[in-house]
Amino acid sequence: MKLPLLNIENSKKDTIEVSDKIVKLKINYKLIKSVLDWQLNHAKPRIAKTKQRNQIRGSTKKIVAQKGSGGARHASRKAPIFVGGGVAHGPKGNVYKIKKINKKVRKLALAQSLSKKNSDNNLYIMTDVKKEITKTKELYKFLQTNKLSSVLIISDADTIKNINRSAKNIKNVKVIKEEGTNVYDLFKYRNIIMTSSSVKKIEDRILNEKN
Repeated sequence: MKLPLLNIENSKKDTIEVSDKIVKLKINYKLIKSVLDWQLNHAKPRIAKTKQRNQIRGSTKKIVAQKGSGGARHASRKAPIFVGGGVAHGPKGNVYKIKKINKKVRKLALAQSLSKKNSDNNLYIMTDVKKEITKTKELYKFLQTNKLSSVLIISDADTIKNINRSAKNIKNVKVIKEEGTNVYDLFKYRNIIMTSSSVKKIEDRILNEKN
């Protein structure tokens, strides 16, 4: 599929060929949500922690006789039914099960997210920036000319060095490297701008890289 190629200097109009397997896929919202939930699950630190009965300090002496007391048989005050005992089924801090999602599924969700942005006309391709932009107003003017707000810029390694400084003070603009492209950021920002080199690298990673 051919997509228009934006130029930061707003000069000549051009196009770029991008694989339909990246920008023209059928959207499976359930699949995208599962990957999004997986990503958010990894972002949350698990700090809440309670002590299990084996972590409570104290005597292990049997508290009542096995028989003859008329009550239940108890072996230790560390049991969860006693005040000061362990907590049953409480949070265990960093020791928790992480939902696993295959690399192949993550790639598919990424491609479908890009397809969703393209179908909404919110995906833009920009030529690689060869010269450093030192002034914020230059990049801001480019965004204003193309009527873009809430922008995620996915950049190749060379371009990110040239635009990082000018993008820092623009509200709701985030710049990331192409290898850091993720589903959460794609949906957090309304418009996505990708440099021509980053598109090709992401395309190669999704279509050709071994799982």
